[in-house]
Amino acid sequence: MLSFATHESRQLPVRIIEVSPRDGLQHEALFVPTARKIDLINALSRTGVTEIEAGSFVSPAAIPQLADSDEVFRAIDRVPGVTYSALVPNERGLERARAAAVRKIAVFTAASNSFTRHNIKATVQESLLRFTPVIQGAKRDGLLVRGYISTALWCPYEGRMAPQRTLDVMLRLLDLGVDDVSLGDTLGRGSPVDMRALLDVVMPHIDPIRLSLHVHDTYGMAVATVLTAWEDYGITAFDCSAGGLGGCPYAPGATGNVATEDVVFALKASGALVAVDEGLILDCANQLASAIGHPLRSRLSQISKPRIGQPALKG
Repeated sequence: MLSFATHESRQLPVRIIEVSPRDGLQHEALFVPTARKIDLINALSRTGVTEIEAGSFVSPAAIPQLADSDEVFRAIDRVPGVTYSALVPNERGLERARAAAVRKIAVFTAASNSFTRHNIKATVQESLLRFTPVIQGAKRDGLLVRGYISTALWCPYEGRMAPQRTLDVMLRLLDLGVDDVSLGDTLGRGSPVDMRALLDVVMPHIDPIRLSLHVHDTYGMAVATVLTAWEDYGITAFDCSAGGLGGCPYAPGATGNVATEDVVFALKASGALVAVDEGLILDCANQLASAIGHPLRSRLSQISKPRIGQPALKG
């Protein structure tokens, strides 16, 4: 294993990208009313997270849950210091994002051709060609762009992914001009060993500040992989979802994203600098419990007094 983390890198503040309003809700069977989505985002804005993925400008027919993203973006209270981003699949989506005053967009591909064929009916190469004009248009407008790479560790159709395949896609995204890259363990099967194998290969090619991890918790190893990435590689940005909301219909068996409150608690307990209040995050998730129609998946939601971590950093 290569060593990338230093004492100084472990003292950098951890950035939490809260994805529950988009990735968390998009596959929920019950439609969450627009007003409740707005309330959720406004509450999350005051928890200490640095970025909130607040919606998606895909076809409303494809994801009815997020058909109201235009209205949501126009109505939320935008708190200084918090970035409000949106998933954008094509140029039409970029037009809608511009109209809603979105300042950061995300495009998405994967390391696996089988996954992209199931997900967006394209190969990885075709997906890159498809959103090249989206990235170019966004950069012309001065927008920030994130690039998602799903199945970075495991694919539900092809099995374990060779780290080189993920690296190749990451390098293409960087060449296209994305500002940061999110590596996704979509299946939620990745172990700390898998994460080390991947990061040993990709870390020499990217500044750690431009990299985040997006892990699912299907097999209960998500928090362990997050801690591995922070402790051993100096990764300081993590995509998380309040209450563990989320999933992926194209990754059979995959459950929700790793819960924000669980990640924050674990990082604080390990000595990381995290300006997020896990109790407030859990309050946000609890606000949606009746709307989504099923229990929350996080560990902290199962205990009676979730505010047992260190206090959130101020400032």
